[in-house]
Amino acid sequence: MQTRGAHAMGVDQYTSAHVFEDLPDGGRVVLERDDLADSAAIATIRVHMREIAASFRAGDFTKPFQVHAQTVPGTAVMGERRAAISYVPIDRARGGEVRITSRDSTAVRAIHEFLAFQRAQHHAEGH
Repeated sequence: MQTRGAHAMGVDQYTSAHVFEDLPDGGRVVLERDDLADSAAIATIRVHMREIAASFRAGDFTKPFQVHAQTVPGTAVMGERRAAISYVPIDRARGGEVRITSRDSTAVRAIHEFLAFQRAQHHAEGH
């Protein structure tokens, strides 16, 4: 999975940190480089987060499928309810994040399912 992730995201998974955080109205995916001086990797992360936001907004969850080599829980509903979900990329000092929000309770449950799967697979932080 780490190799597939590096290919899909363009950065070394072992020198970057993921956070998949549930929030009452959805959640957020954060990807940051460990080394603040690695400006090329930070720029790559920011581009990746913008691409993820645009893909998810269109209902395209190909990248999570490529990384995990399986259909990722929550993505079917997120695709079906894409008009009710907002994906906003945000630059961070060491990388970026995608803030995912919805007022649709079914969509929020799907977002939380997606984030829980990601946390487990990536052994990542989250709340």
